Amino acid sequence: MPKPPRERIVFSAAQLIRTQGVSGTGMRDVVSHAGAPRGSLQHYFPGGKEQLVNEAVAWAGGYAARRIRRAVDAMDEPTPGGLFAAMIAQWRDELTAEQFTKGCPLVAAAVDTAAVSEGVRDAVSEAFTGWRRPAVAALREMGVPPARSESLALLMISALEGAIVLARAHRDTAPLDAVLAELRPLLDAAVER
Repeated sequence: MPKPPRERIVFSAAQLIRTQGVSGTGMRDVVSHAGAPRGSLQHYFPGGKEQLVNEAVAWAGGYAARRIRRAVDAMDEPTPGGLFAAMIAQWRDELTAEQFTKGCPLVAAAVDTAAVSEGVRDAVSEAFTGWRRPAVAALREMGVPPARSESLALLMISALEGAIVLARAHRDTAPLDAVLAELRPLLDAAVER
């Protein structure tokens, strides 16, 4: 069953922000990408572009959070390093399939508008927090102490995002491989047996 226009518009905004940033993503481009009627923007997003960007960022954060749970559920024996490897693998596959043209919409929105829009900055902050929560919960389930799981989840997301930026800049997955090689043993050593 096809998604309703509003959902398609939010998804399309997130996808376009990944490649063009917030300032490079026009409302007409979003509607065209979504295959939605032009009048639907005013109908669904009376707050204009900022409302749409905030919802696209929230969608992206929710998507990343759901990926954490799916990654853990797919592992026979979940480990912190295995979870991070799954996060890296998703991005390695995506970056190579898209020829390094698409990054994370959260980073794009933060870099492009955080200094000029408190609303977008807050939306990005909430999205990152929403992504971190299931990572923290997963690490705790795997035996990482609560205080350590908070900082390690933050480290995992920060290292991943930095590696994505570097991989796009270099058009090479080596930064992803490097952070995985360095962090996997550290993450697995955090489990209390």
